[in-house]
Amino acid sequence: MSDLVDADGLQRWLSGHDLLTGAGELAVTPLGEGHSNLTFLVRRGPDELVLRRPPRGPLLPTAHDVVREARVLGLLAASGESVRVPRVRGVCEDTGVIGAPFYVMDRSAGVVVRDTLPDFMAGPEGRAARHEVGVELPRVLGAIHRVDWRPFVDAGIGRPAGYLDRQLRRWVGQREGIQAAVAAAGGQARELPDYDVVRDWLRAHLPEESEPAVVHGDFKLDNVIVAPATSVDEAGNPTATARITAVVDWEMATVGDPRADLGYLLSFWPERGETVPLAELVTSHDGFPTRDEVVALWEDASGRSAGDTRWFVALAVWKLAILLEASHHRWLAGLAEDPFFARLDAGVPQLLARAREVCGA
Repeated sequence: MSDLVDADGLQRWLSGHDLLTGAGELAVTPLGEGHSNLTFLVRRGPDELVLRRPPRGPLLPTAHDVVREARVLGLLAASGESVRVPRVRGVCEDTGVIGAPFYVMDRSAGVVVRDTLPDFMAGPEGRAARHEVGVELPRVLGAIHRVDWRPFVDAGIGRPAGYLDRQLRRWVGQREGIQAAVAAAGGQARELPDYDVVRDWLRAHLPEESEPAVVHGDFKLDNVIVAPATSVDEAGNPTATARITAVVDWEMATVGDPRADLGYLLSFWPERGETVPLAELVTSHDGFPTRDEVVALWEDASGRSAGDTRWFVALAVWKLAILLEASHHRWLAGLAEDPFFARLDAGVPQLLARAREVCGA
């Protein structure tokens, strides 16, 4: 049982909302390896739900808002588009129940693919599954970008114009917020020269915005759930493959330029022989489409033109480095237990160097 979820308080709340009302003791287990909002599997007998809550410790302004995330999921489910999201079952803003705001949702079948391939995607026999997942990812993203963005704006989630400029100002503010928080604690944030260089390049090369769309904000392979599947060829022969059952981790969703999502996906898409700082990513295995093929698939699914993606890829890597620098300082302060954060001392500068290489600044 995790000390991040008060099981007694959760059980009372679930019973009060007619959720997991069967017999047996409630079991709460950490789920996955996310480094932002925290995810738990909640079981009672044969029934189960997934719970999301913010991490422990001081948080950056506007970050880790799980109530907003749940609202996004509800709007997506009601959109009429074929966006694969879990059904939200309940939201709790009362921090006295488990120690933080949270929401619960249905569990989606499948696994999260991070640094290793599951058995059904591994080896020569898993090539068809790798290819199908790689092809589905940009198509699923294109479906998200077809969703009508206006109900999200009406619900206070995003604005239809000025997204790219706001992104720059927001992430500059996040970096300055880290520096201010460290200074208030009597320390000094470390110098990150490549951060400044990339910031200035992004400002100088700000592209003209495209038609707005719902933007996930963190769309990559390990933010979808993948399950084994079977397809049938023209001759009627079954082939083992895979499919995406759900897109998760919507805490950074908003309305903005959809090419930012595409750039983020591409930034986590190494091809054969390539690597990415802080991660062992599986798209370098044969069967996955190339980055150029990913762009073409997204353009076809979304009905949009990607244009030059370099600015958006550089933005993606740069802002990830800023986000992880905040996690690095939580680790230094003893407020984070995830051993991944110990790698950020070298990892954040490596990410910023990669952002600089992408943009050529």
